[in-house]
Amino acid sequence: MGLFDKLAGWLGLKKKEVHVLCLGLDNSGKTTIINKLKPSNAQTQDIVPTIGFSIEKFKTSSLSFTVFDMSGQGRYRNLWEHYYKEGQAIIFVIDSSDKLRMVVAKEELDTLLNHPDIKHRRVPILFFANKMDLRDAISSVKVSQLLSLENIKDKPWHICASDALKGEGLQEGVDWLQG
Repeated sequence: MGLFDKLAGWLGLKKKEVHVLCLGLDNSGKTTIINKLKPSNAQTQDIVPTIGFSIEKFKTSSLSFTVFDMSGQGRYRNLWEHYYKEGQAIIFVIDSSDKLRMVVAKEELDTLLNHPDIKHRRVPILFFANKMDLRDAISSVKVSQLLSLENIKDKPWHICASDALKGEGLQEGVDWLQG
């Protein structure tokens, strides 16, 4: 059973369609994570940067999923908010080796959390502190501190260290969503 089956159970959904937003700065690993979460027969070999956004639709045993993979390039980030209303869960991906842009990731997260379409809803947020395989990656605890995640009191959230290329850490996210 994949992440999205578990998410369906966690959200109490059966035989429905779930909208998951996958957000984060460009080059954080969003598309690679989405690819790894898909059934193995639906995975792509060549991952290219997302321009604008891409919509991935796939089915699991109990659900039909629509994942909005939103480009993290600066000029496209203002498009994210057009999808907030439909989002039932958010996966926010952070490049843990990109210390210089951690402040930008925090600004984007704060903008997301304060948006009227998100602010008053209990949308679960799964954070992936990605690229843990890189030498200069900082720990998920440090990423959590830099993003001030402890201040998120009105939404369920969890952070996992991950290496999307190998699929490492993604199971921890699945376990949390299932919990």
